[in-house]
Amino acid sequence: MRKKLMVVSMLISFFSGNIHAQTGNNNSINNGVRRPKLVVGIVVDQMRWDYLYRFYNRYTEGGFKRLLKNGFSFENTMIPYTPTVTAAGHTCLYTGSVPAVHGVAGNEWIERNTGEYMYCSQDIAVQTVGSFSALGKMSPRNMLTTTVGDELRLATNFKSRVYGIALKDRGGIFPAGHTANAAYWFDDSTGNWITSTYYMNALPQWVQNFNAEKRPEAFLSKPWNLLYDRSIYDQSVADDLPFERTFPVQMSKGFPHVFTTNGGKNFTALRSTPFGNTFTLDFSKKLIENEKLGMSAQTDMLCISLSSTDYIGHRFGPQSAEVEDTYLRLDKELADFFTMLDKKIGNGEFLVFLSADHGAPQSPDYLKSNKVPAGSIKGFSLFTEINNALYAKFNVRNLLRRYIEYQFYFDAGKIDSAGLNRAEVGDYVVNILLKRPEILTAFDYRNFDKAILPDLLKQRLSNGYFYQRSGDIQVIPKPQYTDGLTTGTDHGVWYTYDAHIPLLWYGWNIKAGKTNRETYMTDVAATLAAMLHIQMPSGSVGKVLTEIIPQ
Repeated sequence: MRKKLMVVSMLISFFSGNIHAQTGNNNSINNGVRRPKLVVGIVVDQMRWDYLYRFYNRYTEGGFKRLLKNGFSFENTMIPYTPTVTAAGHTCLYTGSVPAVHGVAGNEWIERNTGEYMYCSQDIAVQTVGSFSALGKMSPRNMLTTTVGDELRLATNFKSRVYGIALKDRGGIFPAGHTANAAYWFDDSTGNWITSTYYMNALPQWVQNFNAEKRPEAFLSKPWNLLYDRSIYDQSVADDLPFERTFPVQMSKGFPHVFTTNGGKNFTALRSTPFGNTFTLDFSKKLIENEKLGMSAQTDMLCISLSSTDYIGHRFGPQSAEVEDTYLRLDKELADFFTMLDKKIGNGEFLVFLSADHGAPQSPDYLKSNKVPAGSIKGFSLFTEINNALYAKFNVRNLLRRYIEYQFYFDAGKIDSAGLNRAEVGDYVVNILLKRPEILTAFDYRNFDKAILPDLLKQRLSNGYFYQRSGDIQVIPKPQYTDGLTTGTDHGVWYTYDAHIPLLWYGWNIKAGKTNRETYMTDVAATLAAMLHIQMPSGSVGKVLTEIIPQ
């Protein structure tokens, strides 16, 4: 009798233990490995680190404060390469790699072998799914390495599901990876979420239903007013100052911002409003619900990029009421999204990380008005000026092919066919640039080893250089100097205002805390891989953030 009782007791213990393991706080188990039900990566495009605290007093308890108080914050996270731009940043976060390895050297580039212009995610071998425009001819094929989502899919024999969502195609495609179930992005011409035949041949019915609701029209049918009384916006300057860029015809310049969709044929203005974030998070909720993410035995992953913060930042600058209002609204949107995750997935059952692809400086004209040295290098004007100087010197037109993200590209074919000395041409361009008062330094990548640069800057330039896609001449502007206009803002350089980003972790197995030790954007994928007990992405150079790894 005693033996029977012992057997019954052991069976009860065994089954209750398994039930607890699958329904408790560490519920997703595969081959004895515990994982969260759902991983959600949130990239806030152009979010400066200081926005976490600059607007802190007006944040709700459920949004950014929830992450800061109950999660773990890596306060000194830096981007370890330059150029600090959207495509490279999103790719780095999920690959744990740098442009020198993963190949996404910018938002656009010139292919050295062919001389052809290449947009980062363009793919002429695929077709648009969800509209008749060409905006869907995109895929992750230009990314050379795997992502953490790819490794999760491989580790679970493709049972885990991975999705990417962003208004910008590059913000949804690169994070989701090569093996993603789908990536979705926004088509301005139709107001629809679209994808490409890289992922599927027809939109799922739930996406078609969501598009049929015509939410962009509803968002743009009402003005953008401040969320609160103007008097509480004490972290921004007065409205409609010269530091702000004029909006396109779809939007009025000052509050209230009023929109037009040109008869329902152009929804570009949505990108530059906080409603673009609302639209993205609403679609994310629908995807979780309809694809049943986090509701199977395997861990799923959703990669969300909030693009509107970047468009708004570019036009108005960090000092604007528009940016402050956008983050106060986003805080409430995130609180609502986290509440949905609590209900759908279960508090403690999902893992969230929130970061940014880059930051941004204050508007140069705003800085100058406050006695801070600032300005613009006006790269495209320099491009024309230098090409004219090269023609006068060498009697060959257009020796420079393109200027992209602080780099000049030579037309190697013209240099060769004219019998010119490449080193001489490069030196001539560098000497012109070094005489410019707005430029800190410039060099020819052929002489990179001889360039006199701080070790930190040299390392970041090296990490960002991909021979087949990067330019020939590098320009380093002076601090607080942007490229182009001196209103609004821009990004792309190594200075801390572009390279210092937030990194917050919350949820599954995360204990509250923070550290000020220097960490890097590349560490995110390595840490996720360690937490999920999967292989790091193929080109990962990051280190595991041991502060949040369960012992």
